[in-house]
Amino acid sequence: MPRSLSFDKEAKPPAGPRAALDALFAGSAGDPLRRALWLDAVDQLLRPCLPPSLAAHARLANVRGDKLVYVVDAPVWHAKLRLAAPELLDAARSIGLNVAVLNVKTTLQPLRPISPAARSASPMSAATRSGLAAALALLRSDTPEDNLSPGTGEDR
Repeated sequence: MPRSLSFDKEAKPPAGPRAALDALFAGSAGDPLRRALWLDAVDQLLRPCLPPSLAAHARLANVRGDKLVYVVDAPVWHAKLRLAAPELLDAARSIGLNVAVLNVKTTLQPLRPISPAARSASPMSAATRSGLAAALALLRSDTPEDNLSPGTGEDR
């Protein structure tokens, strides 16, 4: 005979998003998420060890065996990261990673998503607006000013 479950009227069920998050992390199905969070945490620990100009263009992609794998967004950053490899590997070893090799991959995609605020156009200044209106007026006119000869009114 199955046992009946008694529900405590005082106990509240977990909040919707929290329950969904707990379900995502349950069992082995959550392993890729836990791995991604761990890689992000390691990336945050190693980021201060990178030169400031390079840190915005490089991201830790993986730790595979004794290899530290980074992704950069242009070939110039690939070269700069290779030059910073000894310090980066020492820093990785200091936080407990057993790594000996740095692999760098180059991608053409941005490493971090562009925020909607950064994508929106900034408002035009009054000077820009008047210049644009003047340019549009010139394009709409039947006789453009640059085709007229001085004093004759015609270009010959």
